[in-house]
Amino acid sequence: MSETFRAIVVDRDTDANGRTSLSSSLREIGLDDLSSGPAAAEDGVTIDVEYSSLNFKDGLAVAGRPGVTRAYPIVAGIDLVGTVAASTDSRWALGERVVLNGAGLSETRHGGYAERAIVDSGSLVRVPDGISARQAAAIGTAGFTAMLSVLALERHGLVPGAGEVLVTGSSGGVGSVAIALLARLGHTVVAASGRADENESYLRELGAASVIDRSEFAEPGKPLQSQRWAGAVDSVGGVPLANVLAQLAYGAAATSCGLAASADLPTTVMPFILRGVALLGVNSVGAPVELRQQAWQRLSSDLDLDLLDGMTEEIGLGEVQDAADRILAGATRGRTVVDVRR
Repeated sequence: MSETFRAIVVDRDTDANGRTSLSSSLREIGLDDLSSGPAAAEDGVTIDVEYSSLNFKDGLAVAGRPGVTRAYPIVAGIDLVGTVAASTDSRWALGERVVLNGAGLSETRHGGYAERAIVDSGSLVRVPDGISARQAAAIGTAGFTAMLSVLALERHGLVPGAGEVLVTGSSGGVGSVAIALLARLGHTVVAASGRADENESYLRELGAASVIDRSEFAEPGKPLQSQRWAGAVDSVGGVPLANVLAQLAYGAAATSCGLAASADLPTTVMPFILRGVALLGVNSVGAPVELRQQAWQRLSSDLDLDLLDGMTEEIGLGEVQDAADRILAGATRGRTVVDVRR
């Protein structure tokens, strides 16, 4: 590895009038840039990064949108997969392949859009046997979040055969992996898509039993509606989630892990006090390491890797900025892997 390496860096700029804005650029940096400044890791393990991925939050950060990055300058990329190049932590040996999702990457700590990274050791997970580095990146935060959502529904009592399980945002990263996981576990999955006709064959290949148009959830509805769903994985929030809650069967639960539609939740207490439903929050960023390990072990056994490969596109580090615009425009589906070495 040369003394400098490529990275996508987000920086905060101030104009002559004191107004600030964010911008990103692909540039050369060095290890000194990673080990100093407000985004430096406190307990550093040096990683030779092989792959990252593209998530909605990455699109926001790279496009200079507020709300993701909170330290500057900062390397973008909320995921990374690579091998340990240097470590003072006895838990991590040189050459071990590891994965890190969230845990402050691209928010308060330098992320995975670089050929090297220095990360805190406490949230690292070994890539399970049978999963390649590329596949681990394809799973990424989106697949990790989907698995956390499935685990949350299982803890609440969801079992195969209980009824239909709804997945919103179904053609996105979280939705695509959630469908594949739930279907393989024996659940009857219904996929809600904004481009139902265009995406139906893709979603059925992942395991969806049926595909419906997301317009069914777009308008505000009654506080209580006909009971339909034995469970739900939601990544859109807003009015759609309010309608999903109103349609949950007695005692059922929905997980919430995103806000593609809105951060608002215009609902009432009626579904909760009259049907005993639950809304389960899923936070992949701050998940404890024990839960991370459990999720990755379940991904290694419960996710069809052939389906994962089929939903994955690969790009190079120099293509991330164009891809960020596409993901923000809703013009991508499945998973996008970033090979940071090209």
